Amino acid sequence: MRKKVLFLLSFMLILCFSLVLARAQKEKTQQAQLSQSQKETDVWAPFQFFVGKWLGQGEGKNGVSKGKQEYQFVLRGKFLQVKNETRFEPQEKNPKGELHEDMGFFSYDQARKLYVFRQFHVEGFVNQYICKKILDEGKTFIFASEQLENLPPEFKARLTYKILNPNEFQMTFDLAIPGKDYECYSSGVLKRVK
Repeated sequence: MRKKVLFLLSFMLILCFSLVLARAQKEKTQQAQLSQSQKETDVWAPFQFFVGKWLGQGEGKNGVSKGKQEYQFVLRGKFLQVKNETRFEPQEKNPKGELHEDMGFFSYDQARKLYVFRQFHVEGFVNQYICKKILDEGKTFIFASEQLENLPPEFKARLTYKILNPNEFQMTFDLAIPGKDYECYSSGVLKRVK
């Protein structure tokens, strides 16, 4: 009888010890995953500024405009999504005005160690940009087109985001038609609303 009790006590002690070790290993694994997750989100530190809702005004080739944008992290924080809606006022060339919509996703290409921005326009254009430079201590982001879908192959585009203050940024879209230098197509200032 005493052997059975000792056996059961030994078994219980080993079982408890095993559970403590398993728990410690689980916590260590969770810490490693959290640490990895933090490393992955650190890659987004330069873009945290943009998260939120914005309203703005601008002008360009299509006239004077008012717009809104919303930036949010999606798919477990792996991508930064932007939704854009811009309404251009009526003008002589376009008496009804125009509503432009696009949606985009910023990603981080780990192999190339750079940011990629894919932008999908209501007109059917798909622009893929790469971040060529981050200047002014992280306040200016210059994206150059890598691929433009549904445009002639010689076209080039450039997007520049410039943080003006904690609640405003300027966004400039430049376009280069074949054989020409970049020209400002549109530019606007957006203010944080949320």
